[in-house]
Amino acid sequence: MGERHTLDRRRFLRLSGLAGVGAFAGVAGATPGRSPGPKEGELLVGISADGKKVEKHGRKIERKLEKKYDVTVTLTHENEVLRYLAIELGDVSEKERRKIRKRIEKYEAAKYVEENATFEALFVPNDPRYDDQYADQMVNAPTAWDTTLGDSGVTVAVVDQGVKYDHPDLDGNVAADPGYDFVDDDTDPYPDALADETHGTHVAGIAAAEVNNGEGVTGIGNSTVIAGRALSEAGTGSTSDIADAIQWAADQGADVINLSLGGGGYTSTMKNAVSYAYSNGALLVAAAGNDYGGSVSYPAAYSECLAVSALDPDGTLAAYSNYGSEIELAAPGTNVISTWTDDGYNSISGTSMATPVVAGVAGLTLAAWNLTNEELRSHLKATAVDVDLSAAKQGSGRVDAGNAVTTQPGSGSGGDGGSGDSQTASVSDSLSGYWDEDCWTYAWHYAAPSKVVIELSGPASADFDLYANDGTGTCPTTSSYDYRSWTTDSQETITIDTPDASTDLHVLVDSYSGSGDYTLTITEYA
Repeated sequence: MGERHTLDRRRFLRLSGLAGVGAFAGVAGATPGRSPGPKEGELLVGISADGKKVEKHGRKIERKLEKKYDVTVTLTHENEVLRYLAIELGDVSEKERRKIRKRIEKYEAAKYVEENATFEALFVPNDPRYDDQYADQMVNAPTAWDTTLGDSGVTVAVVDQGVKYDHPDLDGNVAADPGYDFVDDDTDPYPDALADETHGTHVAGIAAAEVNNGEGVTGIGNSTVIAGRALSEAGTGSTSDIADAIQWAADQGADVINLSLGGGGYTSTMKNAVSYAYSNGALLVAAAGNDYGGSVSYPAAYSECLAVSALDPDGTLAAYSNYGSEIELAAPGTNVISTWTDDGYNSISGTSMATPVVAGVAGLTLAAWNLTNEELRSHLKATAVDVDLSAAKQGSGRVDAGNAVTTQPGSGSGGDGGSGDSQTASVSDSLSGYWDEDCWTYAWHYAAPSKVVIELSGPASADFDLYANDGTGTCPTTSSYDYRSWTTDSQETITIDTPDASTDLHVLVDSYSGSGDYTLTITEYA
């Protein structure tokens, strides 16, 4: 039974989130003997929140499948926070595999079933290398350094290959507890093979090699680095390892999460991970991809991620860089020199290199200003420099550290970050069960809002979802909508840039399963 409501606009005081949980809360260890890196052949199953542990559902699925089919089913991994599990099937034909997948989809608590897709590092090896740095100068970092060299209280998480945290130009900026290895499931995110596993160290150095230490190169700023090793020495990694690393980074309180990886396509598991991190206050910065003008890769294409395209040293779009409407910022990515695993330095290219430039600028900005991830995202775009490219290629422009650090947030005139003004409305209600839903309408405060953020906070033992329409004048349904947030719990967020304000915003809160109270919050930015 659905109901239609009008959302009364009122100011509110947002409560802070729950205190951080343990370092690896909700992430179960991999099955002993599980191969590192890509997990080709595994299925990921999203388990709708119902008050029961994911592992309990996994064991039930195992029993059902083994009873129905002549196949060995192994529950290889589960994540209680993101509420998914990984299943490995024994030797079955493709036809039998499809039947089993359909059977899992019919399980009452299974919200989705998908392949454990493989992602890869997004860089393009090149030669010869530049002798001098140019990226820091291009993004005006020296101007920012007149104000601050960075703050060790700001944490940048590098979800990537392992990071050589004892590199002489990194060791002073890496946390005392450097991170976690999700590939090998141990507490040491150091590269397994230094000669082959160079990408993570290079990325970390671009963002946060030590500034003003009389050693080698400079990163963008002196933020503290933590490493979530999610890609193997081959530069590839599974959806599950990357999603777990993103969740882990958010639980560590990372202010910025760098994702110089992509290529696996849309997955619900990864979407849930970036939604979790963003709702917990992290700014996720992700590489657009290196398909020579192809569409923006995932995870950069998720609305929770700030997608970055790559520029050549002359400021033009790099030929290899993907682009599209999801791009929010551009940064230098070609022949960027940074730390290498031989304790020296090297230059390589890719949107992988442009991304930590933006992550580093974000960290440097937080050393100067106390901003939420939404405010930081808007501020970086508002202070970006137009480099005469289309919005699809540069977004709001080239990131500029000097402008971001020296400009009062809310007063920037560049990009599309708006004036910094916002209006917030909040309302609480309840749903009775899986058959129930509420439709809310919201009358815009600004004639041309730059952004609207819709947040749902519901019961822990139920699975509520969020849908939205802008510019249509009609309520969305669970099968027809403009935007959707559809995780396995009741914490949902939808972000719409430059929404269509010609009609009221319509928002649907739907119970996928369970009942309870919820709070719906809409924040509109000028």
